[in-house]
Amino acid sequence: MTKPIPLLIDTDPGVDDALAILMAFNDPGHDVVGLSIAAGNVGLEHTVRNALKLCEVAGRDDVPVFAGCASPLVFVPREDAAHVHGRDGFGDVDYEPVARRAEAEHAALAILRLSHRYAGELLLVALGPLTNIALALKLDPTLPSRIKRFVVMGGAVTGHGNITQAAEFNVAFDPEAAHVVFEGFPVFDLADWEAVIAHGFHHQKAERWLQADSPRARFYDAISLQTRRWSADRRGELWHSADALAMAYALQPDGALELAKRPLQVETAGALTRGATVTDWNRQTGRPDKARILLRYDQARFEGLVEAALAAG
Repeated sequence: MTKPIPLLIDTDPGVDDALAILMAFNDPGHDVVGLSIAAGNVGLEHTVRNALKLCEVAGRDDVPVFAGCASPLVFVPREDAAHVHGRDGFGDVDYEPVARRAEAEHAALAILRLSHRYAGELLLVALGPLTNIALALKLDPTLPSRIKRFVVMGGAVTGHGNITQAAEFNVAFDPEAAHVVFEGFPVFDLADWEAVIAHGFHHQKAERWLQADSPRARFYDAISLQTRRWSADRRGELWHSADALAMAYALQPDGALELAKRPLQVETAGALTRGATVTDWNRQTGRPDKARILLRYDQARFEGLVEAALAAG
């Protein structure tokens, strides 16, 4: 029997992060060894609380949760995504909090420790702002040498942002951190916002998935209702789950139907351009092709992974 791949998820649990984490918990080929938590969709107090609750709902209280950075590396007040995810990040359903607490170890230190424990094996998936990973890199620049594969949800590779004209939320929340991480890793896999828009699924189909007789489906139905209503009002018949697509690509990379490998840099200045992920499509800069950009993923496989995660008992 093949040994499961150790998986560390760096995340800021809002609604789409929750779906991605449920997908990871449901995958027998991967062993979630930790959740390292940052502020992003909402504040750190809420994102940590949400991570702990999600572990409880999924019956995975064995997974350690590590609290990390409560603000970007260079603190500038940022708009969060509470208008999409709810003030608490989980739809303001007033769920019963769990008794368990996060580990005492800081998320950045946990990332480094687990990279040593699973050196050469670890799959690192980043679903939120990259603050924790940037801090870990600053503490130990050799971190990438111990990571087998690094998958990031972030960026907008042709400049069609979702939080500004040119920038995607995760990168725009902490552009300096994204710059540190993208410069520090020799190669990384990227599921950007434009790939997300190309891989939406119909609201009616999602409603059917959420009728599954499982604690996960019932909980997710409740916490995602506000987000689904917001999405239907703003984006029409398709619902888009950014982190779920990134997780599908992380768990089953052979589902990728089209990739492009290109140089990519993060813009950290400019009123209109801060947080933009500038992609050198024509390879004019001579910089290395670090970013393996997901352009097209098997839609049926993606939807199957989501449905299975929600229905899991």
